Amino acid sequence: MYCKVLTGAINGIESYIASVEVDVSTGLPGFEMVGLLGHEVREARERVKVALKNTGIQIPATKITVSITPADMRKEGAAYDLPIAVAVLIALGNIPMEYVEDTVIIGELGLNGEIRSVKGVLPIVRKAKEAGCKRCIVPILNYAEAAIIEEIDVVGVASLEETITYLTQTEEQRMKWETMVEKPQNDGKQEMELDFADLNGQEGVRRAVEIAAAGFHHILMVGPPGSGKTMVAKRIPTILPDLTMEESLEVSTIYSVAGMLHGSGGLMKKRPFLDPHHTISEQALAGGGRIPKPGVISLAHRGVLFLDEMPEFRRSALEILRQPLEDKRVHIARTYGSFIYPADFMLVAAMNPCPCGYFPDRNRCTCSENEVKRYMHKISGPILDRIDIAIEAPKVDIRQLSAQTQNESSAQMKERVMEARARQEVRFKDSSYRFNSELKGADIREYCPLEQAEQEFMEQVFNRMNLSARSYHKLIKVARTIADLDGADKITQAHLGEAVCYRMNEGGR
Repeated sequence: MYCKVLTGAINGIESYIASVEVDVSTGLPGFEMVGLLGHEVREARERVKVALKNTGIQIPATKITVSITPADMRKEGAAYDLPIAVAVLIALGNIPMEYVEDTVIIGELGLNGEIRSVKGVLPIVRKAKEAGCKRCIVPILNYAEAAIIEEIDVVGVASLEETITYLTQTEEQRMKWETMVEKPQNDGKQEMELDFADLNGQEGVRRAVEIAAAGFHHILMVGPPGSGKTMVAKRIPTILPDLTMEESLEVSTIYSVAGMLHGSGGLMKKRPFLDPHHTISEQALAGGGRIPKPGVISLAHRGVLFLDEMPEFRRSALEILRQPLEDKRVHIARTYGSFIYPADFMLVAAMNPCPCGYFPDRNRCTCSENEVKRYMHKISGPILDRIDIAIEAPKVDIRQLSAQTQNESSAQMKERVMEARARQEVRFKDSSYRFNSELKGADIREYCPLEQAEQEFMEQVFNRMNLSARSYHKLIKVARTIADLDGADKITQAHLGEAVCYRMNEGGR
């Protein structure tokens, strides 16, 4: 007997609906599987046979052929276990085929018949809804993320026996099937655990960070150890706007594919903040691997990627950032496929001014001039050229630390950021842009026009600072954000002058 069961699969960050076809016939007993299968999928044969046996179902001595389509897509992971088991049961006549019509089934089987969680459930359920499927059967541990998708029935099951029980029920009985997991709701609120009110001094850094948050600009902080660079970076998400439902789904999809959505209630509600150690490998940063999965760059999508002690990162790892900083995505090519991961993040970097960290304080700095230059040259010019704002974080004075002043809170800073973003939303309502930092080419002249005096000022800056075309445009985009924070319609020389103060010389020297 022949049967077909729908399932879902992941290809990079994208999902697609696959089919598990099973044919049971007379002949030499065997259990064959085809369809460009990875090691984990081929091993499903033994997991399915033992799980069925331990559930009390004996497979007769027949020839079983399993084909997973489309045949030209490589199949990886253990999510095919449950649909294979169900398809075998249908082909053996244990479950009527009409009971699985328009139903997508995913799950990994344990040898005792329990169903374990799998990666990528959220995008698979989303794709099932788009394909017109009526129902998805998923592991109970993945129910929370699957239940985010509305207008499709989601059923969480804990074992193979429970799955068989559900499938053999009537529609009336299925309606009463209860899963003791509530659908998560995105209340749009973030837990404000950290606050800029805890930060004494560093007013210049505060201002630069606020500009960066308003326009989603990349920022670099340079200062000695203990000046508060990490403290500032960890508080940046508190002044960014809350994730919208669409953004939450985007970020949750990435974390679902990476298998990191557990414990979040099924939906990412906070903007990601990733701070990898400087020993991170290129592959861990960009993503990929034998079974491709998102890297740290993609996990920071719609959030903040913080690189502390930036010169200590491998140069090869930092160079990986070139494409994501410009294109907002990571493109990974393998022999069996090409994968694109989203990477629209705000880069926040911090570094010391020299190896010991105290330059130019010659009372404490023991580094030679050549050592300082070599240290600064660890970050390539093209990477620094892609950073919009560079700000010095000076040593904090003892009087600032002990001062009993009421510092400005994250909520107050966030309010101004939201107002600036509202102006950008109006400005870009008929375009594909969202932030000033995204502007490119001729659109910069359209959305950031300069009058004659401002144009002459920028010509002088361009020549004196020996700017590249990219640096020139970034200055104008930062000035546009500063004008938005000030509530100004036009970019003035004051806005351009402040933007120049946040610009390193070419090559970062």
